[in-house]
Amino acid sequence: MDFSTKLTNWYLKNKRKFPWRNTKVPYYIWLSEIILQQTKTSQGLPYYIKFITHFPKIEDLASAKESEILKLWQGLGYYSRARNLHFSAKYIVNELHGKFPKNYKDLLLLKGVGDYTASAIASICYNENCAVVDGNVYRVLARYFGIITPINSSKGIKEFKLLAQAILPNTNFGIYNQAIMDFGATICSPKKPNCVACIFKDSCVALQKKSVHNLPIKTSKTKIKHRFFNYLVILSKNEQIILNKRTGKGIWQNLYEFPLIEFKTEIELNQLITSSKFNSLFKNRTKYTIQLFNPKEILHKLSHQHLHTKFWVIKTNISFKNSISIQDLKKYAVPTLIDNFISEFEF
Repeated sequence: MDFSTKLTNWYLKNKRKFPWRNTKVPYYIWLSEIILQQTKTSQGLPYYIKFITHFPKIEDLASAKESEILKLWQGLGYYSRARNLHFSAKYIVNELHGKFPKNYKDLLLLKGVGDYTASAIASICYNENCAVVDGNVYRVLARYFGIITPINSSKGIKEFKLLAQAILPNTNFGIYNQAIMDFGATICSPKKPNCVACIFKDSCVALQKKSVHNLPIKTSKTKIKHRFFNYLVILSKNEQIILNKRTGKGIWQNLYEFPLIEFKTEIELNQLITSSKFNSLFKNRTKYTIQLFNPKEILHKLSHQHLHTKFWVIKTNISFKNSISIQDLKKYAVPTLIDNFISEFEF
């Protein structure tokens, strides 16, 4: 029995049950794939349910406000996925007259859709013979075939895609693609693979060479950038608080946060209150009190950045034009770092 047939048979007996596996509607499959990019299914499932509940049709998603979408996405991270989802929904509704792209080539035209996502949708919804290659597939193929080419190198990306395409079955492409991804997630997992229960234990190269935990191979990681954030939680009169919208193309675009002062290193109170940005807010130093909420900085890790964060709680009788009611604070989409503070501070 060949590799693809054996894997498909395993899947039909052992597949995990998810709501997106009960449909071939492209909108739902696309939605699930975008949510599950760089996200575990256990974390992504509640978000998928929230989104199909709020936006049962692509027209609903297209007509929604970006702020509403970002609020629903809050806590999932990689917010560009949500913005791209919204952009592509509007494109499909307004430019394609609500007709979802029906092949791999046209799916690639959607913002935020790359080779993997286009292959997944095309194979699952339209049974197009496109092989998916995600982290699970890289791991299964690298171990089974004993491939040592780094998966994040240009050579590796090409090599694994060609191999994945070559071993596709002759039919049921969508089922097979889901099979290899499920197998990688449940049996051939990253840290604790269940080699004893593996259907390929007699033919897996990595298992025979005792190199399971060494594969797949990645080249050295991108250097982590360290940033030092100081948030000013300004509680002004009449239970008002300042919240600013992040702009530009950096992290957390269009999400909201407290006034931020960033330094190159960790700072103490005196350095904060003598900074030009702080003094632009508080010219009269007698009109406020300030206290550090977290004596030990909070380390918030992003993919290529580590944010060393302090929250400074400031009470003042000064009124600010851009303040909002504390009662409305939870209506705004904020990064997880800010959301965790709001929950802990208990306004």
